[in-house]
Amino acid sequence: MSGQIFYRERQKVKDGSKTPRFRIAAVAGVDLKVYADHFRLGELKQLADATGADLVELKGGGGKNKPDKA
Repeated sequence: MSGQIFYRERQKVKDGSKTPRFRIAAVAGVDLKVYADHFRLGELKQLADATGADLVELKGGGGKNKPDKA
């Protein structure tokens, strides 16, 4: 079984901004140390390719008063 890198979209990202949008939430089955806070999707794909891991996007829970994203 290959490892997995779990990531989610950052909370405070403005549409059209050119800042990295994703954060790594957890890593399973891969010996990987992460030093950066924010990543672009292309960077996450490079990490996954180099380590042989699968990328898993975490979906938001919607919160108390927020509608679920489908």
